[in-house]
Amino acid sequence: MKRREFLGKTALGLGAAWLGSETLTSLAARTPARLSATDIVTLGKTGIQTTRLACGTGTVGVNHSSNQAKLGIQGLADLLWAGYDQGLRFIDCADSYGTHPHVKESLKRIPRDKVTILTKSWARDADGMRSDLERFRRELNVDHIDVLLMHCLQEDDWTTRFRGAMDVLSEAKQKGIIRAHGCSCHTIEALRAAAQEPWVEVDLARLNPIGSHMDAEPDTVLSVLWQMRAAGKGIVGMKILGQGDMGHRQDEALKYALSSKVLDAFTIGAESRAEQTDLIRRIAAVAA
Repeated sequence: MKRREFLGKTALGLGAAWLGSETLTSLAARTPARLSATDIVTLGKTGIQTTRLACGTGTVGVNHSSNQAKLGIQGLADLLWAGYDQGLRFIDCADSYGTHPHVKESLKRIPRDKVTILTKSWARDADGMRSDLERFRRELNVDHIDVLLMHCLQEDDWTTRFRGAMDVLSEAKQKGIIRAHGCSCHTIEALRAAAQEPWVEVDLARLNPIGSHMDAEPDTVLSVLWQMRAAGKGIVGMKILGQGDMGHRQDEALKYALSSKVLDAFTIGAESRAEQTDLIRRIAAVAA
């Protein structure tokens, strides 16, 4: 059996196990026969509705820079507008990508109430998180942020070690400053902790069929993601193309993400309008 066939069957088997009384047959009955990048989905139990595909702004995102940020404020704002014009309603950014000013510029043309903004903080204590929340809203020029994640968690005990920062986000949600909180993880231990933590409402998870830049082998990661899904957490996929390692196997990677049935949405960073349009086309084609 080919590796991708094995992984596909593994995903289905894990799904059946974690869904319990909800069989894959019943799940499939609720799933549209044809999927698209612009389908409106709900992120777990958060009530947040957005598009299946998010406009990623963090390709090689580190030290307040990314490939998208290098397009310039107007260049990336134009690309985000082009995505909106094609039906995308989800923007994925982060402090470490340096793209808040670019998103702010895009919101001069994109209606704020028509788009979901997800961003991420490296703060690990209460004071740092409070400071980030205030700064992020200034940088984005918004009164609220839809999804705020703790970025790049690696510790297996992060749910106790960083409780101060988590409590700040809980309070921010109560005040309407954010709509949902959660995390992105960069070790399998941190991911497993996130699956068990009720505080996590949205998880940004690395998933692709070749295990590139992931927390563990795909079947191991899928088993944890099915636990999250069973608990009602929203799951947004990232590294769908393996940080470029599947650049020449895009259709395979996209089909894997869609057929896993564990992701509510996923983020991919296009670097041009042509790439963005091609990505939207490919998603519709492989889903068919």
